[in-house]
Order: sequence, then structure tokens, then C-alpha cells
Amino acid sequence: MNIIIIIISIIFILIAAAVMFACYRTRHAGLFWIGFTYGASGVAALSLMQAWPLAAGFSMVWVMKMMGMESEVKEEKKSGDS
Repeated sequence: MNIIIIIISIIFILIAAAVMFACYRTRHAGLFWIGFTYGASGVAALSLMQAWPLAAGFSMVWVMKMMGMESEVKEEKKSGDS
């Protein structure tokens, strides 16, 4: 069980790094809080070696996304489109 917690925690930390990079590029405050939550839950799960921080962090991020804290994807029009 410890191996699964370690793997998922590392995935959460990598997701946090990617979201923080996106936050740096877009300056969207919601992405900062989503990345912070992923990172904090990943680090907490690694330090406690329990799975509940991962479940709590995932559910908090899910609630944040439902509240609209995630940035919207903007589609670019191509020059040939009208």
C-alpha cells in the first residue's frame, strides 16, 4: 500500500508543478489555489504515509473546479475561418 501512496503522491506533486507553471503563464489566481492544493495533499500524504490526504485534496480540487476557479480554454480562430 505504501508504494501506491508514494506513486500517487508523486503524481499529485507533478500535477501541482504543471498547474503552477500554467498559473505563472496565465496569472490566473484559481490555478494557484488548485496547484497549491494538489501539492499540499501530495506532500501531506508522503509525510503521513496515509491515503486520506490524497482523497481530501482531490475532492477539494474537484469542488474548486466546480466553483469556476479553473481557467477557461480560449479557442483561436485561424486566418482561413470566417
